[in-house]
Amino acid sequence: MTERLLPPRKACRRLGISFITLKRWIYSGKIYAVRTPTGRWMIPESEIERIISGKEVAREVRAVIYARVSSSDQRKDLERQIQYLTQYCSAKGYRVVDILSDVASGLKANRRGLLKLFNYVVNKQVDVVVVTYRDRLTRFGFEYLEYFFKQYGVRIEVVYGGEPKDAYQELVDDLIAIITSFAGKLYGIRSHRKKKLIQGFKQLLQEVEKDG
Repeated sequence: MTERLLPPRKACRRLGISFITLKRWIYSGKIYAVRTPTGRWMIPESEIERIISGKEVAREVRAVIYARVSSSDQRKDLERQIQYLTQYCSAKGYRVVDILSDVASGLKANRRGLLKLFNYVVNKQVDVVVVTYRDRLTRFGFEYLEYFFKQYGVRIEVVYGGEPKDAYQELVDDLIAIITSFAGKLYGIRSHRKKKLIQGFKQLLQEVEKDG
């Protein structure tokens, strides 16, 4: 037997709430809603009854695992990330929707795995994104990404608090990439000044590493 689906107006009337409140409940996961092919939200009648009766039903948490390394010679580390995150999700009782990975710099925005993750988020097909470290998702601007995901009711779980032991070298590579791009736009791709600036920056990093 097909369950009856109520349009938002009728659902709000039954629950005694405004449409804005209903929308907030949908995005926060407090109430389950079905989205039609035309993009309209419909509320199962069983959800209305559940809210009215005050019963809370434990919901399945859909997780997407995301792992990243900066170069192909780090593939073993990529496998370790995926293995650990899979075990982590199993221990937490999460259902893994997909395992996504990229071999690319954290500065690169058009990573294939990352773009697929965005699709999961905006289509509300995931509840939590699980990563080992913050910089696996992005080198800079993690807070912006976290805010963006939150608008779709998705949270990011970072398993480890600190950065990986080899994070310094990856950060150095990313900084050199930024300086190279900046110098190319400032002086031209084949400019002598560009090469001089990059060499000077690399030397500065070496001095900092020695002093540290």
